Parts: sequence; C-alpha cells; structure tokens
Amino acid sequence: QLYAESLEPDGVGSLHIAFEQLKEELSFKWYFEESRKKKLPYLPGRICVVTSPTGSVIRDILNVLGRRYPNFNVLIYPVAVQGTNAAEQIKNALIKINQESLGDVIILARGGGSLEELWPFNEKKVAEAIFKSRIPVISAIGHETDFTISDFVSDLRAPTPSAAAELVVQEKTVLKANVQNLYTRLFVVTKNFNQIKRSQIQRLMERTAFKQPFTLIYNYRLSVDNLHKLLNHYMERIFIKYSSNLKNLAGKLDALSPLGVLGRGYGVLRKMEGGFIIKTIQDIKKSDTIEIELVDGKAECLVENVKHKDGKK
Repeated sequence: QLYAESLEPDGVGSLHIAFEQLKEELSFKWYFEESRKKKLPYLPGRICVVTSPTGSVIRDILNVLGRRYPNFNVLIYPVAVQGTNAAEQIKNALIKINQESLGDVIILARGGGSLEELWPFNEKKVAEAIFKSRIPVISAIGHETDFTISDFVSDLRAPTPSAAAELVVQEKTVLKANVQNLYTRLFVVTKNFNQIKRSQIQRLMERTAFKQPFTLIYNYRLSVDNLHKLLNHYMERIFIKYSSNLKNLAGKLDALSPLGVLGRGYGVLRKMEGGFIIKTIQDIKKSDTIEIELVDGKAECLVENVKHKDGKK
C-alpha cells in the first residue's frame, strides 16, 4: 500500500501554473493593454535584434532583411535565449538599447522549443523590461503556436522570426515604386498648376489696365473732373439756399430787435436805482433819476412831475 501525504505538479504542470499566474498578474497591471502599445516606425534607421548570435534564427532574419531592403542597418545584440542566465541577459539588453538609443525598433527573437526552453521569455523581469521600453519591441519567440508572456507585453507579436523581419521593414522595390509614383503625381500636379497660373497671367495681361494703363488713368481723371464740377454745382446751390434763408432770418431778427425800435425814435427807460426797465407810470415818482437809452446813446434825467392819463399827479 502507498499513502500520499501531499501532491504538487511537476515539470510542465508547474510551469504552466506559474505562466497563468504571471499572466493574470500582469494583465491586472495593464501590461497587455492595446492602447499603450507603440506603433512601429515606417522605415527604421537601425534595427536591433536581441537573440543568440549563432543558429538559424539570426540567419533567417538577416536573409529576409537583406532580400527586402539590401542596405538595411542592423545591430545584433547577443544574448543567451535559454538557461539560467538568459532572462537577466535579455533584460539588460533591452535596458541598454533604450538607455543608449541604439536603434528605432527591437526584434526579440528565438527559435522553437519546449516550454522549459522558452521559459526565459516568461520571466517577470523580461516582461517589465519590454513594458518600460520606449523603443517598440517585436516579439518573435518560437513557432506560430507558441505563446509567451513576452508576446503579450510586446508592441507586436510575430509568429516567427522571419515574419518579424518582414514586418519591421518594407520591400525596397515597393518603396521606390511608391516614391516614383508620388514624384510622377507631384510633377503632373505642378505642371497643371503652372499652366493654370500662366493662363491666368495671360488673361490679366490682355486686360486694358495692363495693355493701355494711361487710358484707364484718363477715364478716372474724367470721372474726377465730372465729380468736381458736380460738387461745385451742389455747393453753389446749397450756398444760395442758405444765404436766402439767412437774409430772411436777419430781416425777422431786425424787425424784432430793440435797436430797430430805437431807430424809429423810441427810447428805453430804466430806473437808475436797480436798473430795471420802466414799463408803467407806476414804476416812477417825482425826483427819481431815470436813464433814457436812444439809438445813438443814453441820457440821465430827473423826474420833475408825474402825470397819469386821467390827469392825476
């Protein structure tokens, strides 16, 4: 008989549990969020490949890159891709590439293998280095059916290392064809634009203002002369109208003016004491001194006698 006191998974079972636990932890920290993933550069100036310097992976990547873009710039950063120290080397490589700005995009690559062999790419330290990288990272680990934590954290997952090389750079012949197409379109647009502007300038030059500028000036001069004559005519009419109105108003004012009354032999009597105008016999009495204002001066008089209309004194 056999009595088991405890049970725990061994081999692939324990690694699978550790994989799922780390995956859940990093997912909770938003490490896999699509919104934070960076876009690849359209045409990178330098491609950094973090992988083993020996083996078929680096050869496949270089062959694909050389076929698609013959004069590409690539930096191979050698690391161990399996074993005890692999995860630490991969982490340090990603950190250094970012610190020294060694490239515009990073390919993290390794060939196929068992779960144990691919385990460095499931390490938390590698996932954190990928997450903190400001340079876009393409994960190309194993075969198309293999999935690692690095695949989920990276900005783009390639099913194979060769596919990563195809994703990171476009074919040079296609780019040249696109540039030639854009050049042709730009040439045609520029030519048409120049033709349109040349036609517009030609039409402008056919106008009278350019062919006979003095004729236009003469016409404007005639218009100014006509306006000047018309203005003088209206000003004269306005002057006559307001002169007539002014004469009428002056006549009315003269008729109402006290000076006009004085000119006809009348005078204005004022009391010397107080200076108010005498309007009635009741305003004066005997021995009062009064002032008489005539058209050409004033006279001071002494009242010797006061008579009312009814003869009373």
